[in-house]
Amino acid sequence: MTGPGLHPPVRVALAEPVDTLPRGAGLAYEPKFDGHRMLIFRDAGTGPEGVRLQARSGRIVTTAFPDLAAAALRLPPGTVLDGEVVVWRDGRTDFAAVQKRAMATERHAPVLAGTLPASYAAFDLLAEDGRDLRGRAYRHRRSRLVALLTPLGPPLQAVPMTSDADEATEWYESLPAIGVEGLVVKRLDGTYRAGARIWWKLRHTTPRDAAVVGHTGPADRPRALVVVLPDDDTPMVSGPLGPALRAEAAGLLPPPTGSEGRATAPGLGEVTYREVEPGLLAETALRTTRHTTLTITRLRTPSDR
Repeated sequence: MTGPGLHPPVRVALAEPVDTLPRGAGLAYEPKFDGHRMLIFRDAGTGPEGVRLQARSGRIVTTAFPDLAAAALRLPPGTVLDGEVVVWRDGRTDFAAVQKRAMATERHAPVLAGTLPASYAAFDLLAEDGRDLRGRAYRHRRSRLVALLTPLGPPLQAVPMTSDADEATEWYESLPAIGVEGLVVKRLDGTYRAGARIWWKLRHTTPRDAAVVGHTGPADRPRALVVVLPDDDTPMVSGPLGPALRAEAAGLLPPPTGSEGRATAPGLGEVTYREVEPGLLAETALRTTRHTTLTITRLRTPSDR
């Protein structure tokens, strides 16, 4: 079994946005993939009960990713990984496809696992053989992560890492072509602190693509969109749509799922929204003052990607 305190839910470590690449001795650089944050818990069982997959919010999402759950059975019991789920399409990551996988029902998930197979880009090892490694230095956790995953191969792989800032700069400039949104920077001697912003992240642009999961108001005149950002699974309600975006959204919204969800809207509190099928992306801009607000800047159809 996993060690004390490492049963789901476990709060993940976070990264603070920066505008320039941190440099200096003792730093490590990793590519930031455009996917869904996920922890993998390999317990003692030999069947499906031997693996649990946890989203960043703490939700257990094992049934949505049966392909990753099956692959994780190859891990030694007592292993806990932190990483990002991605789906590769046409040589680059596809966040809309990841969201489609994340929203799959237990019945439909095996079908999507065949058509949109998931990969797991692991960037940390939180436990090994049931021992909690979060208090150990990142350089130790990284070494053990590579040793653990290298013999296994896809779909469980360690993300690339370098301690060379110039090589990291080359990654930053070249990897967006395959859907990598930036870099994460960590201290080699840093411990893993749950819920704390102990890392730094450098993104290419402030706008971010988000998966549209629902809307408030009627479908033919939506007042706001509900979206999920990469690296998170918590729905966010956008600010009110302007007339042009409202009309465009009415024509592009995917079919409704028939279900309703609850999400927090700035200034309004918790609201009910109508869920839609995955597939539509929205370019968003986040602004944080007293409250975090999210603005939809444009909608992105499959032909735009």
